[in-house]
Amino acid sequence: MVFSEIVKNTVFETLKNYQELFLIDLKVNQNNNIKLIIDGDNGVSLKDCANVSRDIENNIDGEKYDFSIEVSSSGIGTPFLSNRQYKKNVGRKIEVLIEDSKPLVGELTKVNDDGFTIKWSQREPKPIGKGKIDVIKNKTLLFSDVISSKVVI
Repeated sequence: MVFSEIVKNTVFETLKNYQELFLIDLKVNQNNNIKLIIDGDNGVSLKDCANVSRDIENNIDGEKYDFSIEVSSSGIGTPFLSNRQYKKNVGRKIEVLIEDSKPLVGELTKVNDDGFTIKWSQREPKPIGKGKIDVIKNKTLLFSDVISSKVVI
């Protein structure tokens, strides 16, 4: 079996022991350097990264394969790559890029299996008279329509 397949299988088996954690990205280069990015429903601690790294190391034969492993968490401002990241960020301000539109920036208010709803305030002309008023807008988007999303501060 190819080393990258061994790593992939080991990562998936290891993460079964950490139900609150999920895989964001996994890369194995030609020098057997493993880079793993994880996220969690309640965030990721340094201890989580260390435990996952140790469990993976212990389940790959170090005498047969020379490798290094780096486990890190998905950071603020990193684009969402998993629908679970939307669920954990309900109530936070996000930026969403969709085709043929300027980025939407607002509060992530709801998430379901197919998409999510974002809410923001926008200045619009008064219906009667001069001046502008703040209007609350909501937009529901399908995950499939989103080019990228990320938390903004």
